[in-house]
Amino acid sequence: MDISKMVLGDASFTAPFKLIAERDDYIHAFVAYFDVSFTKCHKLMGFSTGPRSRATHWKQTVLYLEDVLTICEGETIIGSMTVAPNKKNPRDVDIMVKYSLSGRRCVVSRVQFYKMR
Repeated sequence: MDISKMVLGDASFTAPFKLIAERDDYIHAFVAYFDVSFTKCHKLMGFSTGPRSRATHWKQTVLYLEDVLTICEGETIIGSMTVAPNKKNPRDVDIMVKYSLSGRRCVVSRVQFYKMR
């Protein structure tokens, strides 16, 4: 998002995702994070809140799943995450995650809702 060009409705968005398992394992949650670039400065600046980046005061958001998923190496979870300001309190964020997995040990298709305060 370019905050210098945003309008009111731009704070709501849907982002698709595709995750490919690198090993056989169990999935208990998804982790969401963001990267920021400040490009209108004299010196380009930015940071990432990602788990493999240098720590900041910002943290990742953990979205726990209702079911534990069993995934095998090479299998794919596909889905989307929809984020929007809460209608009653625009400082709160409503999150909807849709995901599906059609694996050898686990077949699931689900929609889950979260509120971030």
